[in-house]
Amino acid sequence: MDSRTTSSERTERDAPTATTLKPNALGVLGILFFVLSGQAPLTGIAGAAPLSVAFGNGSGTPAAYVVAGAVILLFSVGFIAMGRHVVDAGAFYTYIGTGLGRAAGAGSAAVALFAYCVIQAAMYGLYGSIVSALVADHTPLHLPWWVYTLVTMAVVQALGALGIEMGARVLAAFVLAEFSILLVFGLVTLVKGGGPEGLGVADSFSPSAALQGAPGVAVMFALASMFGFEATAIYGEEAKEPKKTVPRATYLSVIVVTGFFALTSWTLISAYGASKAPAAAERALAAGDSAGFVFAPVSDLFGGWIGGVLPVLLATSLFAGVLTFHNSAGRYLFCLGRDGQLPARLCRLNGRHAPAAAGRVQTVVAVLLVVPFALAGQDPVLTLFSWFSGLAVLAMMLLYLLTSVSVVVFFRQRRVDTRVWNTVIAPVLGALGIAGAIWLILANFTTLIGGEASTALSLVLSVPVVMALGVANHRIRRRRTG
Repeated sequence: MDSRTTSSERTERDAPTATTLKPNALGVLGILFFVLSGQAPLTGIAGAAPLSVAFGNGSGTPAAYVVAGAVILLFSVGFIAMGRHVVDAGAFYTYIGTGLGRAAGAGSAAVALFAYCVIQAAMYGLYGSIVSALVADHTPLHLPWWVYTLVTMAVVQALGALGIEMGARVLAAFVLAEFSILLVFGLVTLVKGGGPEGLGVADSFSPSAALQGAPGVAVMFALASMFGFEATAIYGEEAKEPKKTVPRATYLSVIVVTGFFALTSWTLISAYGASKAPAAAERALAAGDSAGFVFAPVSDLFGGWIGGVLPVLLATSLFAGVLTFHNSAGRYLFCLGRDGQLPARLCRLNGRHAPAAAGRVQTVVAVLLVVPFALAGQDPVLTLFSWFSGLAVLAMMLLYLLTSVSVVVFFRQRRVDTRVWNTVIAPVLGALGIAGAIWLILANFTTLIGGEASTALSLVLSVPVVMALGVANHRIRRRRTG
């Protein structure tokens, strides 16, 4: 291995130290559950699929998930190739910094932290709204959404401090529950031959179906649903045999998520009928109940009892997501503290080798992001969830693009891997696909956040501002240390 990448070999020490996360704590399935919980599959289907069907390419929405999955899979090839030589909890920060320079890495670290914190805050908004409604429906309590959100922040902080294995067990239970119901719904619908118009394979997967309506909007929402798969690299330091575990978990997560979203969206459309699904999605959105587009056919298949279970699973799906992003952001803070980009106390570990100091800081950031919306009396779904979800997706797409470029530069400079497909062709194709996705997101950003043009512009501009602040912080600290 090149001497310049030996700092990553920290992870291969047999015993943890004051600046080393707990090694050999996670296998392929453990990492996979962290990724899937971050993507909150039930939330992604209930939130994004109705929008894509109504405003995107209608019954061609499943094809959009396939296209998005193909782009992410191409990106993953180079991402994994570089991960074999650079293992670090900083992921994007380390990958981009190694290929494009430490200043670019520091800027990307700021953007990554920003993305993970705002997507977590977004999920807290939706979570608080759902839990508040659930409690009000089943008890005499009528508390505001932010009460449940703040209580959950304390629970997430406690679980994060208990260590990575405890988090993986909690997430496994939640993810399996939401996956199981939707997967069974999809498989039963397939076996039954679909809905009133049959399975409608051509209606959902043919080129003409994929290109109808506004396919760019559909691909944009599909990419948004896949947010978080890159977390496989963040847990590299805590993985068993990271050079094998991380690649397997990455490819498996992309394939599973793509297949899940494509299958579920296809069978939902089939349940309504390809010609009727767009109108049904529009009605659900007009009623302010996008999840109803998903819940109605599932309830029709399994019976009315499932209607009471699905909102609970949606809440647990969101809880799993906020726990995952708490862990991801905490590990970024830990890595930046260890590398001197932030105060060194952030890399302190507790007795369970969890980055406790970084976790506390992340919780404080979550409070600071959420509380202003509560004080202003804003709707947590229409503002906090919608605005920050779109912002996080844009920020993450920028990091994907920079990482793809960094992969090519890294292997051209160091020649530690001469496989042309893995180190040049796939990363370049992935970069082109991601650049196209960024263009689609910018062109449709107002639609993505469900807000006004002025709000959209402010949110978009915050991404380069955060990156510039990260670069400036790096340069200031470098001058101070000589």
